[in-house]
Amino acid sequence: MDLTRFKLLTFDVVGTCIDFEKGVLDAIRELGGDAARGLSDDEIFKPYVQARDIHHGRTSEAFGDVYLHMAKVLGLETAHRNAELFQLRLLQLPAFPDAPEALGRMRARFRLCAMTNADRTAFSAYHWTLGLPFHDAITCDDAGVPKPDPRVFDYSRGRASVLGIKQDEILHVAQSQHHDIGVAKALGYKTCWIQRRFDQEGYGGSPDPAEYTEPDLHLHSLADLADAVDAAFAK
Repeated sequence: MDLTRFKLLTFDVVGTCIDFEKGVLDAIRELGGDAARGLSDDEIFKPYVQARDIHHGRTSEAFGDVYLHMAKVLGLETAHRNAELFQLRLLQLPAFPDAPEALGRMRARFRLCAMTNADRTAFSAYHWTLGLPFHDAITCDDAGVPKPDPRVFDYSRGRASVLGIKQDEILHVAQSQHHDIGVAKALGYKTCWIQRRFDQEGYGGSPDPAEYTEPDLHLHSLADLADAVDAAFAK
């Protein structure tokens, strides 16, 4: 695939640029008391995915309830103060170490747009953490629905069209097969799957997809993508 053909790169944020799995695991093991410390990653992620499906509201508001659901299932500390702290921690998620530099390199070549299920409040925090690399952002507040609803991609395409950018000039970059790669490919977008969990089993804190979707480009990090972009433009 010729990466120089694209004018716009759209990015999933949480899971692709922001390491939400580390944030969730660290917060649960810190706030959940003795019962949390012996849990495996998968034991934590299973009720997390369930809780996020039940409490699917805005990122800056829903995660106290996510914590309380997980605490009930896993037998963790259930004090509301713990839930409040978990909510706060979800607004302080770390970036993947490679993400800020890689996004900065790609910003020099393309227009970058975030496409995130986070709300505008949470995205603002994540954007600062990443070093403000995006020219534009589409949050669940803007689109009115979360991915994998195809209307998010319709909304994004409409914004791009105002700038004269066509769909075949857009590359969608994401780690979630469920939220992003499957729907984007079905809608005719070129896709880059950043398989952050390439050295681990399963899908971790993301829902399992109904079926695996073969991406147009399959890499393990944003640094890999930035390197591929640099190499393409150097030819």
